[in-house]
Amino acid sequence: MTRARISTPALESVVADLTLAIGQLLRRLRSEAHPGELNLSQASVLARLAREGPLTTADLARAESMKPQSMKAILAILEEAGCVERQPHPTDGRQILFVPTPKGLEERKRRTAAKREWLVDALAGLDQAEIDALAAAIPIIKRLGDS
Repeated sequence: MTRARISTPALESVVADLTLAIGQLLRRLRSEAHPGELNLSQASVLARLAREGPLTTADLARAESMKPQSMKAILAILEEAGCVERQPHPTDGRQILFVPTPKGLEERKRRTAAKREWLVDALAGLDQAEIDALAAAIPIIKRLGDS
């Protein structure tokens, strides 16, 4: 069942403000993860491999919504940096799987820790009512992301 699309100036304002706020927060979190080491696409691929396990270039390209040629370039950089390595596909000798290396997993862990540390410090500056409001918004934001 689909809902009727409601478009009001107030709703448009919420959409604009929410988009801006989420974008600013994401940019700040990325900047806290030591920029210059891995770009957003490289970090995203590394995180996906850590979560989902070995994947082919084509699988990664589909999952990250990019062209296989672009994914090949990202994987080449990650491989050169020692963050991923190749493994033979267990059932198809024509395919190669990419897996994170211990160095890659440590890089991902370090980036995540840096972002969380910054966010903990930022939230510590809020009052309880603000923290409660953020906590109440989490299920709504998750639902939006899942839809």
